[in-house]
Amino acid sequence: MKIDTEFRFPYFLLGMVAGAIIGTLFAPRSGEETRKLLRERSNKGLNHVNEQAAKLRAAAESLVETGRKLMACQHQLANTATEAEEHAYQEERQETLGGIGV
Repeated sequence: MKIDTEFRFPYFLLGMVAGAIIGTLFAPRSGEETRKLLRERSNKGLNHVNEQAAKLRAAAESLVETGRKLMACQHQLANTATEAEEHAYQEERQETLGGIGV
């Protein structure tokens, strides 16, 4: 079923005009008051977003620092384990070869 979109656009425009007229008639505040209210609310919203972003940034930095500490600890453990394995290998090699050509 094909819908003819040619006839929808005038109804859209008529709805916009009717909405603007009804909005103007029933507006509880003047334009200046409305703009001031919108400005205050947008500033309040922006401040809230900035506060939440700062909290998120602090949490992320803390998480990154914790990750760095954990990785440093794991790196140290890996180095210690590698050194212990190297030492054990050298001891076993000496025992196996009996100190020949070591």
